[in-house]
Amino acid sequence: MELQERTDMLISLTPAAAEKIRTLMAEDTDVSVLRVAVEGGGCSGFQYGLGFDRGAQEGDHEFECEGVKVVVDPFSAPHLRGCSVDYLETIQESGFKIDNPNAVASCGCGHSFQSAADDEPGDAPAAATGCGSGCSH
Repeated sequence: MELQERTDMLISLTPAAAEKIRTLMAEDTDVSVLRVAVEGGGCSGFQYGLGFDRGAQEGDHEFECEGVKVVVDPFSAPHLRGCSVDYLETIQESGFKIDNPNAVASCGCGHSFQSAADDEPGDAPAAATGCGSGCSH
């Protein structure tokens, strides 16, 4: 697999996110890539999906960032282009945080979003009924 140059990456990982991902991947010897995706759902239309996979599937975008092999499926790519994945560990919270420049509306906690790639004139964000993560935004 020939990896793309950094300027061609769909998303970027902060050093903190890459370190946490490498640690988690080391615990499971059956995985070799981080899969980043969007899935339907949530109060704003899409939810982020981060998980590990054995490898890329046909049509996936493949690249390496901060020493982590990353794959993104073709459907998710337009919604994730330019995203940055960070890992925060504070006294109040810990977990991955995605900064998405394509999000035109998002849930209060950032777990779901509406993408500019799907934004049509006259469309309004989905009603704020909560994203399922307990934020009620």
